[in-house]
Amino acid sequence: MTEALTPERILAATEDVLRRYGPAKATVVDVARALGVSHGSVYRHFRTKTALREAVTKRWLDHTTTLLEPLAAGPGPAARRMADWLTVLFHAKRRKAFDDPELFATYQVLVTEVSGVVAEHVAELVGQLTRIVEDGRSEGAFAPGPPDARTLARAVFQATYPFHKPSYAADWARPSAEADFTALRDLVVRGCQ
Repeated sequence: MTEALTPERILAATEDVLRRYGPAKATVVDVARALGVSHGSVYRHFRTKTALREAVTKRWLDHTTTLLEPLAAGPGPAARRMADWLTVLFHAKRRKAFDDPELFATYQVLVTEVSGVVAEHVAELVGQLTRIVEDGRSEGAFAPGPPDARTLARAVFQATYPFHKPSYAADWARPSAEADFTALRDLVVRGCQ
C-alpha cells in the first residue's frame, strides 16, 4: 500500500529536492518525481510553486519557533529565560548553517522571495521575547518601561542580530564566536534589569 500524499510528505520531499538542486533549478516536477506522483497531485495541496516555497520556508522557520516556545512560556526567572532563549536561538541557527549548509544556503535565497513568511516568523520571535520581558517586569527583575515591553523585546532581538540573522552566518565559525555571543547576551540581559 502506498503512503498517502500529505502536505508534510510534500514539504519533506521539497526540502530534499531543494538540497539536491538548489532553489534556482528545483521544480514542482522534481518534487513530484521524488514522491512518485504527478505534478498535478502536488498542485492539489499547494496551488502554486510560490505557495510550496512559502510553506517549506515556514516549516523550516517554525522549527526554531517551536524550539524556543517553552522558554518563552516559562517557568523560571525572566532574566535566565531570556539568556537561555537567546542561547538556544544562536545555537539553533548555527546548527542549521553548519549541519546542512546546502539547505541553509537555499533558505537564504528563499527567504528573500517570501518576505511575508519571514516577517511573520520575526513577529513570532519578538512576541516570545515580549512575554519574557513582561514576566521580568511583573517579577521586578526588569526595569519598568518606557519603552513598552514589545519595543524592548524588538531592541533585544535586533541587538543580537549578529548571532541569529543568517547574513552573519560566516562569523559563527570564528573561534571567538561563542565567547562574543556570551558577552553580548549577558550585556543585553543586564541592560533589561
